[in-house]
Amino acid sequence: MRVLGIDPGLTRCGLGVVDGRPGQPPTMVAVGVVRTHAELETARRLVQIEAAIEEWVVEHKPDAVAVERVFAQHNVQTVMGTAQAAGIAMLVAARRGIPVALHTPSEVKAAITGSGRAGKDQVGAMVTRILQLAEAPRPADAADALALAICHVWRGGTTARMDAAVQAATAQAARQRRAYSLARRKETAP
Repeated sequence: MRVLGIDPGLTRCGLGVVDGRPGQPPTMVAVGVVRTHAELETARRLVQIEAAIEEWVVEHKPDAVAVERVFAQHNVQTVMGTAQAAGIAMLVAARRGIPVALHTPSEVKAAITGSGRAGKDQVGAMVTRILQLAEAPRPADAADALALAICHVWRGGTTARMDAAVQAATAQAARQRRAYSLARRKETAP
């Protein structure tokens, strides 16, 4: 499974691609950061982010996109920019029919470090170790994007299998209800 992890942000948007399967160490395919200038109006910044994510999707052909779920911060302006960038990431993936998963920061930290309260340095160190890199990706947004992708590979595969099992069970139950209903109609027909 190839996953594009996106750590959304208006000034810096981290992007990281990993290949992997649950239970096996993932490998890094690419990592980077999209930067936009604060002097630009927000709409132009979002267009730049959209174009960069689109390029990554075309180049790396991910099977899934994992985006950090936006959470409330004290600075409303920062939250808005992050949410807008996250929306752009989801839009690009949805436009191409790529499944999107949202992971909370604490979920990612717990998956990568074992603690949902880990600091950015701990996440960067574990990403470096898991992917067997010579040094931690910089800035932290890049490491966070890789952490999101790793988290999705490790947790998303399980979630996808569970979703598929639920869908199969639901479809089977619907078939059984239709068969029962059809049988009842035949019994009561004159």
